[in-house]
Amino acid sequence: MPTEFISALIGLVLTLVIFSYLLGDNPLFRMAIYLFVGVSSGYAATVIVHDVLLPRLGLLQTNDINQLLLTVIPLILSISLIAKFLPRISWIGNFAMAVLVGVGAAAAVGGAVIGTLLPQAQASMNAFSPTAAGNPNFAFRLLDGTVMLVGTIVTLASFQFSAARAQDGTVKRNSIFEGIAWFGRIFIAITFGVLFAGVYMAALTAMIERLSSIINFTRTLIGL
Repeated sequence: MPTEFISALIGLVLTLVIFSYLLGDNPLFRMAIYLFVGVSSGYAATVIVHDVLLPRLGLLQTNDINQLLLTVIPLILSISLIAKFLPRISWIGNFAMAVLVGVGAAAAVGGAVIGTLLPQAQASMNAFSPTAAGNPNFAFRLLDGTVMLVGTIVTLASFQFSAARAQDGTVKRNSIFEGIAWFGRIFIAITFGVLFAGVYMAALTAMIERLSSIINFTRTLIGL
């Protein structure tokens, strides 16, 4: 029996098992989910071992002290994380966990600033540049830059929560910031809507591909 036929048959069975969730939660659906999680975890572990761990361990034989330090220190930190499984000595892995969280937070903030905030600011400044006045699409670029600039400002302002206590004792934000924040929430809602639409379209595309695969496989069986 061809390997392609076996793969298509397994894909058909798993697809139908996933679609069984439409009838309610059931053991077959949970089995498919566990299988997906297990296979994904196993694949990720295999990639880490073969593409990260083994190549790094191979550097232990180098005579370059810099390469040796860059290999030994991460290896020690990685081993210390195993202590998190044992409550009595879990403190050993705290430093490595702090490094992971700190580096992850710095990468996220740096990526947001360098990859999003600064490019948006640069694009807005380019739209208002006098050198772009002769461009036939200058009006469109000016409108685009204005919307981007205003959206960025009001969105950032919506996360400004400093407030003052009024005469009646209630805590209220400045009315100007409250109005700006209201417009900022509109931009945030639009952003979330666009993101949801993108996720929905991706899921719909995957479902159409699965349905098409089922139809083609059924035609193949009928042809046999």
